[in-house]
Amino acid sequence: MAGYVARVAWSLAEGEDFAAGRYSRGHMIGFDEGVKLAGSASPHVVGARWSVAAAADPEEMLVASLSACHMLTFLHLARLAGFVVTSYRDAAEGTLAKNPQGRLAVSEVVLRPQIVFEGRAPDADELDRLHHAAHEECFIANSVTTVVRVEMDPT
Repeated sequence: MAGYVARVAWSLAEGEDFAAGRYSRGHMIGFDEGVKLAGSASPHVVGARWSVAAAADPEEMLVASLSACHMLTFLHLARLAGFVVTSYRDAAEGTLAKNPQGRLAVSEVVLRPQIVFEGRAPDADELDRLHHAAHEECFIANSVTTVVRVEMDPT
């Protein structure tokens, strides 16, 4: 079993009014080995005035986590299947919508990987099987109720 730690820190800035909801949602997120990331609430949730445009919001980080986990699992499975991947890019997109209980949730994440292979590339069926297996084995996808779809460019 493995454990994972993220440290999140926020503080009220001088002149902000916490009780009235007039405060920045900007914060810092730290990971092991010292990697730090600026975080914020989404401007879609709290408005642009109280969010930090240059920071990652939790919804974006969830989309990125699903995309990265799928990619890393796909790369492993493609290698085991004898394929050589030279690049993998994804323009993943999440949708915030009400769930069946009427609460807002990231209801769907669409992955749009563009993959370049060296040598023989998988045919459409092999590629579909690799993506399906990557989804089934992705730890993050197995941890959420969000629908995750892979859309492949047919060209």
